[in-house]
Amino acid sequence: MKLVISNKFYKKLDRQVKYIAKDKPETAIKFRKSILSEIRKIPGRMWSYRQSEFFEDEKIRELIFKGYRIVFEIGEENILVFGFHKWENTLNP
Repeated sequence: MKLVISNKFYKKLDRQVKYIAKDKPETAIKFRKSILSEIRKIPGRMWSYRQSEFFEDEKIRELIFKGYRIVFEIGEENILVFGFHKWENTLNP
């Protein structure tokens, strides 16, 4: 299964990395590498992640990483990573 990461996801991730880098540049680099490393593991265990509580679709799942929700959709041929949000009770942008 092919892993596809949306441009919107990258923009949100990069915004957060820039924010972290203001105080801790090395930590920001490690954070980005770590989160992308965790995302690369999704295809091997895609169904083990919990279903997103914000969508009534069992194919939309989320990985929780260091207080962030990484939301992805399992398709027929691809896994699309599209959401990146700080852990909250809502997904308000």
